[in-house]
Amino acid sequence: MSAAISTLDKGRFTPGQIVREVKDLPSAPKILPRLKRLLHDGDSSMDEIVMLIRLDTAIAARVLQVSNSPYYNQGLRCHTIDEAVNRVGYNHIYELVSYAVASQVLVRPLEVYSMEADEIWQQSVACALAAELIASITGDDENVAYTVGLLHRIGMVVVNEWALRGHPQLRFIGEGFPGEFIRSERVILGCTQADVGAELLRSWDFSPDTTIPVQCQYEPRSASIGTRMASLLCAARWVRAVVCDEPGHSMPPNAALLARLRLSPAQLTAVAGDVRAQLQTISTSLVEAQSPSFRELFAS
Repeated sequence: MSAAISTLDKGRFTPGQIVREVKDLPSAPKILPRLKRLLHDGDSSMDEIVMLIRLDTAIAARVLQVSNSPYYNQGLRCHTIDEAVNRVGYNHIYELVSYAVASQVLVRPLEVYSMEADEIWQQSVACALAAELIASITGDDENVAYTVGLLHRIGMVVVNEWALRGHPQLRFIGEGFPGEFIRSERVILGCTQADVGAELLRSWDFSPDTTIPVQCQYEPRSASIGTRMASLLCAARWVRAVVCDEPGHSMPPNAALLARLRLSPAQLTAVAGDVRAQLQTISTSLVEAQSPSFRELFAS
């Protein structure tokens, strides 16, 4: 790390500067917060949802692609967004569109973090599933929880793209759960990937109920608002670490944090089992002998 640090003016970089300097990220997935608002409105129709998805060509293409995967198609292909949305159903369309968004921004190797594309994708989806399940237990907003879980490491994508432009030899040192890369990030950059990720989401017009938990995922009690969702995300990160067998996963979840959520260690352990089963279902149900894997499906 010392060699990498010597090439930088340590602590000089702000999250806003890093986000502004990155030009190669996919287009802003503004569809997610707008879709969430539609789904929360009991008067919204499928037609309104279809019209929204059609506004983003790349997302619409992914929705069609996934709706024709073995998991959804039941032997019948669909050719329009209308058919795809109706096939998936009102209750699952947010999750499907979220996967489509993830395919646009998360399926890429992170060289400065020494992580493969498959690894970051799997960890992001595991955290999203965990957050959603925890929210269903605690009575929190499941869609918000799923979103913050899915995008909680989006800052790593930005930092990676930024570093490859001007500092391609830079490498961050991970310390496993719960701190992950934050010590190395703070020494080299003066901020963390969580700070950068929150800044990116703000620029993409995500609301504070998403951006603040992402920013405060390592220190939930530092949140000015959204402390509860930040705590929920921290718990989901523990589940992610367990399911993905990450360094530090054997560390027990924070007792005070669980008390804040009124969540027991046994419940969180059960969530980990459910998430592991869901990931297994994804990897088996969406693969045919001569078809691309689920992650390849999204990466294509």
